[in-house]
Amino acid sequence: MSLAKLNRLIACLALVAIAGCIAATNAGEAPVVIPDPALDNPRQHGPLQTAVLAGGCFWGMQGVFEHVRGVHEVLAGYAGGARGTAQYDQVGTGHTGHAESVQILFDPAELTYGELLHIYFSVAHDPTELNRQGPDSGTQYRSAIFYGDDTQRHIAESYIAQLNKERAFAQPIVTRVDELKGFYRAEGYHQDFYLKNPHYPYIVVNDLPKIRNLKQVFPDYYLERPATVGVR
Repeated sequence: MSLAKLNRLIACLALVAIAGCIAATNAGEAPVVIPDPALDNPRQHGPLQTAVLAGGCFWGMQGVFEHVRGVHEVLAGYAGGARGTAQYDQVGTGHTGHAESVQILFDPAELTYGELLHIYFSVAHDPTELNRQGPDSGTQYRSAIFYGDDTQRHIAESYIAQLNKERAFAQPIVTRVDELKGFYRAEGYHQDFYLKNPHYPYIVVNDLPKIRNLKQVFPDYYLERPATVGVR
């Protein structure tokens, strides 16, 4: 077992054993109701578009966005570093520049980039935690938006400025907005991990609450049947 996997297992056991710690570190249990982005693209027919987002362990991020209407596929992977270091054990050291990320393929006629970010900031992760999410710490778990073009960059930067100005969160948002230079698909066993392992302690504690919050806070966006990898 790799050091990264061992550390994650230890974190899971600690969370299950100590109820108070579970409540304190569960990033999925406290959704924040925030305003819509003031700057966004209109919904429009056209080819499928791609968004790449990072916000802690990619298992939960993938799980949330697979349940969003208009999303066709979500891949777990790595962004921010070089192709040669885009492997789980290396990324887990925190020295590759990569962040655990998801690549979201969505229909712009059903879902806008700003609407994706609305969900991202509200229920998918806590954008005020620097280089960590819940029990996971390190730059590989940072909050980051990897923009594919200037339009995505402007929408992301505008929305962060808007939320900070309106004090939507108790603390300032620390989400980075970086140019996407490459997204590298994670190993097969990471894809749809929460669906394959619904009783895994880490999933139960950290990720399933995020999906429940999506259903509660964004009922019009929620799909009961997830867009699993390779299905849609």
